[in-house]
Amino acid sequence: MTEPAVAARLTRELASALKHEELEGFYQDLHRRPETAFAEHRTAAKLALRLRAAGFTVTEGVARTGVVGVLGNGDGPVVWLRGDMDALPVREETGLPYASAVDGVMHACGHDLHITWLAAAAEALAAGRGGWSGTLVVVGQPAEEAGGGAAAMVADGLHARFPRPDVLLGQHVAPGLAGFYPHTPGLTMSATDDIDVVVHGVGGHGSRPESTVDPVVTAAHIVTRLQTVVSREIAAKDSAVLTVGEFHAGTKPNIIPAEARLALNLRSQDPRVRERILAAVRRIVEGECAAAGCPVPPEVTVRPGGYPVTVNDAVLDGEIAAVHRELFGPESVFDFGPAMGSEDFSLLAPEGVPYDYWYVTSTPPDVWAAAPGEDLFEKFAAVPGNHSPLFAPDPSVLVPGVLTLVSAALSRLGG
Repeated sequence: MTEPAVAARLTRELASALKHEELEGFYQDLHRRPETAFAEHRTAAKLALRLRAAGFTVTEGVARTGVVGVLGNGDGPVVWLRGDMDALPVREETGLPYASAVDGVMHACGHDLHITWLAAAAEALAAGRGGWSGTLVVVGQPAEEAGGGAAAMVADGLHARFPRPDVLLGQHVAPGLAGFYPHTPGLTMSATDDIDVVVHGVGGHGSRPESTVDPVVTAAHIVTRLQTVVSREIAAKDSAVLTVGEFHAGTKPNIIPAEARLALNLRSQDPRVRERILAAVRRIVEGECAAAGCPVPPEVTVRPGGYPVTVNDAVLDGEIAAVHRELFGPESVFDFGPAMGSEDFSLLAPEGVPYDYWYVTSTPPDVWAAAPGEDLFEKFAAVPGNHSPLFAPDPSVLVPGVLTLVSAALSRLGG
């Protein structure tokens, strides 16, 4: 480990070569041309091109569109830096001059920023090889947005084909007044599961409901009843969220359909809580269908590929937080606590390898100042966040987001 003051000093030396205008151009280009999960061909090619130019040995096509760059620089630790590449099926409403040119697709979670930071950090560290020793591995991951990208890279031999990491590092852009770098030791993000429900009824004409078993009404009762699971079956000290995100039924107003489909999302932070909620979902669905007289039992399916909790190594997080305090000031780093959001980042770490994942806040100062609320949490809830069609990070975070990665890597590489 390199001392925080030394890592910060080396980072400041490398920062002088960063050009905000160049970073902004690269970022805006990625933002204009977003690509969804496992379709990030253009984004991957641009990352690969920059890594090769910086001296990395680059492998493309890992898990279809993933990119891995390796830069050896003598004996020392192996440090992995990860950034995700995929965009979301969201129609952008920011009105930015560089808004998405792809209808219905947007970088609404900031992965365009992540790749900009990753590419620039890799270039800066490559240019500053005289100040560190070891091996730097840069991972451009596809399909983070519930696409199973991390698991797919591991299945494609990520851990066998490339140097085993001593540490895995990553970060995420987040809402909040630009200029802060939240760190949470231990549990920092929740597990997530997607659940499909099929309610089987008896279809018929809208004028003769007595001859049917209406799955729409039954599914509506299920939706309402599910709202009591967290509020009435889970202890107040335990955090969980259960959301019904999809409700599909019917084809015409005067036809009672034969089935209704729901899609649920569960966020949890404790395996026992997760199992209790899953059991409650099955019980409620089966109970409502039985009460309605459905002719066939319902189907409740937990989709494979859910994401686990993200648990930062507490010691490692404390050390990197110390570097960021040294670099940006003691007031810039704080513990926001565990979030209900989920990530597949931790799946990239081989068993036993510590990892750390932190945030870079990005709300423009004028947007933050105009947001209603008297304290941080009220304002945080009022500004556009990740997955919003209005999410527009302040370009002022371009250079700082590079420096957070560079300084974290330098703190772990050999001196």
